[in-house]
Amino acid sequence: MSALARREGTDRDIEAMPPLPDRAAERLEAFLGRVEGLADTLIGYPCSQDFDYSELSPFLRYSLNNVGDPFADSIYRENTFEFERDVVAFFQHHLRAPTGETWGYVTSGGTEGNLYGLYLGREIHPDGVVYYSEHTHYSVAKIVRVLGARSIMIRGRPDGEIDYDDLYETLKMRRDVPPIIMANIGTTMHGAIDNLSTIQAMLTDLAITRRYIHADAALSGMILPWVEDPQPFGFDSGIDSISVSGHKLIGSPMPSGVALALRRNVDRVARSVEYVGCMDTTIAGSRNALSPLVLWSAIERWGADGLRRRTLRAIDTAAYAVERFHEHGIRAWRHRNSVTVVFPRPDGSIINRWQMAPQRDIAHIITMPHVGRRHVDALISEISATSRPAPGGSP
Repeated sequence: MSALARREGTDRDIEAMPPLPDRAAERLEAFLGRVEGLADTLIGYPCSQDFDYSELSPFLRYSLNNVGDPFADSIYRENTFEFERDVVAFFQHHLRAPTGETWGYVTSGGTEGNLYGLYLGREIHPDGVVYYSEHTHYSVAKIVRVLGARSIMIRGRPDGEIDYDDLYETLKMRRDVPPIIMANIGTTMHGAIDNLSTIQAMLTDLAITRRYIHADAALSGMILPWVEDPQPFGFDSGIDSISVSGHKLIGSPMPSGVALALRRNVDRVARSVEYVGCMDTTIAGSRNALSPLVLWSAIERWGADGLRRRTLRAIDTAAYAVERFHEHGIRAWRHRNSVTVVFPRPDGSIINRWQMAPQRDIAHIITMPHVGRRHVDALISEISATSRPAPGGSP
């Protein structure tokens, strides 16, 4: 029997995937309608929705898997490592990483990136203590429990930044213990950026040399590279690792992100795995191989100039929102270089309709690139038509 005949015979033994039953297809169609109806009111969370990656649909036919280190050759060759390396290089350049001194990979999102950074910090300083602000993303408290790391929550200022006095005094009392500092480069609710220069100065003043700083730059990590006068945010500010989301300013149909870290620290946790034929340097084993394709496609389409225009337009919309809120007698504010607009918590029906994230007496909108002035005007019109929101606003 010829090789062709044997192959055809084998193929006949493989059952083709059956079509979706009518009832299931109708359910899926109804769900699509609900999602389409919700899409125009997504203004409370930092997820861009102005994208079209239909050119990547053919890859849904294959079991792509980025298992292992993207800078190695894996036995599992149905991967997108070559695209992942390009994405990492793009982030390395714009997050001011020293040439040849950092390593990175595409993650499932900001939480995995933060887990990776704190994991490295804990491995380098097993006796260290994690310091994080009360305004830090909720995942960090969970991460320190998963890692079994000691931690201390530091007070936060009303504007969302860490309380530097509280951090200094806490560090001073524990100068013999290496600090692993979680610095917020854009807090969840306020868009606040912890001052890395101030943190570095206090560590120097206290003569603390054994230390680790991880930057959670989920949203602002792809905003600050494009503005004229950014706050300190990258590796040139003395950080050891950083996490940035891909589904936020860039935009992706699934959560994604990039984690970067100093290579010398990554080398200390790398382990060789015969099963995949390369080093195990990532948190997950099997990893989403479509995310690198999505981010690569966006980077190729927009380029640095396009992402700069995209960012500045989003910042302009945020400035417009603050102005319009004020015109209607509603106190609203935002940090410099931020697309997070904070204002007093509105009626619950408005929070629900606009998919808005509230916290105690405040709420916010985040002017992602798909959010336009018409969204701002519609929201403010609805707020103005309801009873006056509770006192709040600028800190």
